Order: sequence, then C-alpha cells, then structure tokens
Amino acid sequence: DVQLQASGGGLVQVGGSLRLSCAASGFSFDEYAIGWFRLAPGKEREEVSCITSSDGSPYYTDSVTGRFTIARDNAKDMVYLQMDSLKPEDTAVYYCNTEGNWGKGTQVTVSS
Repeated sequence: DVQLQASGGGLVQVGGSLRLSCAASGFSFDEYAIGWFRLAPGKEREEVSCITSSDGSPYYTDSVTGRFTIARDNAKDMVYLQMDSLKPEDTAVYYCNTEGNWGKGTQVTVSS
C-alpha cells in the first residue's frame, strides 16, 4: 500500500523556519512526482509545491516562491519542504501527495 507520512510541523514565530519531511513507502518512489499541499481553516486545499520524478524540477505557488524550497532524496524515499520567512498565512495542515494518495498531515502554526 502507498503510504505517505508528513512530519516536522510545529509552532514558529513570524519570520521563522521549519523543515517538513515526507516519508514514502509502498511504491516506486523515484518514478513519481510528489507534491506538498496545505489546508487552512475556512480555505480550500492548496498545492504549495511539487517536485518531478525525472529531474527533480520544482514548482511553487506564487505565495511561497522565494521562501520555500522543495527537495527529494530518492535513496531514502523522502521529500522535504524547507520553509523560511514564515508568515501567519502559512498556518495550515500540510500534506504530501502522489497520484491521489494522501498521508497524515502535519500542523504548521505561525504566530504573529
């Protein structure tokens, strides 16, 4: 079974940093793009970032460009999301996803 587990969330002050990790198992990890999504109260789910399988090319939504960095380690079946210069509007539950498979999310709370 495909399993995705996000971790690394927490409470941080405005301007702080967090590094999220996504541990994957149950599929050929290096053959699939992996995305990070977030869900905030009262808002629709949003794709924050994605990284391709082939050359590791990243995608970022406009609101996080220049602040977030996605990376993958195919040897460890892991994807990371480095989040810097955090803002209150980044507060959400963050999930990793591939091919419609969702794992347990991790809460990120940015306090002002």
